[in-house]
Amino acid sequence: MDLDAYVHAHLHEWERLESLVRVSRLSGRESDELIELYQRVATHLSVVRTSSPDQEMVAYLSSLLSQARNRAGGTRTASWQGVARFFTERFPAALYRLRWWWLGCLAGNVVVTAVMILWLLDNPAVEQSLLSPAEVDALVEEDFESYYSEYAAGEFAAQVWINNAWVAALCLALGILGAPVVYVLFNNIANLAVIGSIMHRNDHGQHFWGLLLPHGLLELTAVFVAGGVGLRLFWSWVEPGALTRAQSIAREGRTAGTVALGLVVVLFVSGLIEGFVTPSSLPTWARVGIGVLAEVVFLAYVFVLGRAAVRRGHTGDLDASMLEDRVTAQA
Repeated sequence: MDLDAYVHAHLHEWERLESLVRVSRLSGRESDELIELYQRVATHLSVVRTSSPDQEMVAYLSSLLSQARNRAGGTRTASWQGVARFFTERFPAALYRLRWWWLGCLAGNVVVTAVMILWLLDNPAVEQSLLSPAEVDALVEEDFESYYSEYAAGEFAAQVWINNAWVAALCLALGILGAPVVYVLFNNIANLAVIGSIMHRNDHGQHFWGLLLPHGLLELTAVFVAGGVGLRLFWSWVEPGALTRAQSIAREGRTAGTVALGLVVVLFVSGLIEGFVTPSSLPTWARVGIGVLAEVVFLAYVFVLGRAAVRRGHTGDLDASMLEDRVTAQA
């Protein structure tokens, strides 16, 4: 990175933050601006430290941020603004920056699932070794559909949310090891492939997809996002690039933290759809339409908000300000 060019591009923001720090009494607009600039300069410090470390520049930005943090101590009423920034900048930026990892994970799992279903349809002996004829009949005629309506919608939505959040958390937590992520994802799609093949073999394929797609599009996308981000975390120490391994792992670990927090909300939405839409009396086209709409909204969120956030310099790094705190402590 050309440090001189970077300084030239952002010096006006640093100078503006310096001037706000010196103001004895900030207006509401100035307080909001100070907090906004604090977040930006914290990101600038992170970029300087990782891309073109310069001790004088790091010390200057650290001191400026320390003063701004102290100055803003009484203006932290903007906590809701911080939440808004997370969902309009950090989370979508993380998803967009790592898009090829989770899109690749999604595509790979879809292909493997399709191949497994086709293979199982051509090899009925495998199905017979897993379930008895009576169990197959029960699954096809009753169990698969009753799964979505066995409990009250609110209770079921909560159960689904917790289960899927756990799967996503495993992918992120075990991502540093690589192989466990593949194992978790394979088990997830293997169950789907077995049930899908059984439903298709017994002429209930349309019923299967009619119950799966309303919630499954967003739900499985969230799981594959977690899987892709987990694999990126693994790759961060295998191939750290221009960073040291410690820096690379730290950066992707913080990004994984951003994704984990954001996916809690995504999976909550998919849980609501599974609890209230999937088992509803709506016609199949309406239920599937709701699922498609949720998926389209998510993809638009990533590729519109995420791309714009990345262009503004966001990376999904959750701990830019915490990095600044450590630098100040070391100094």
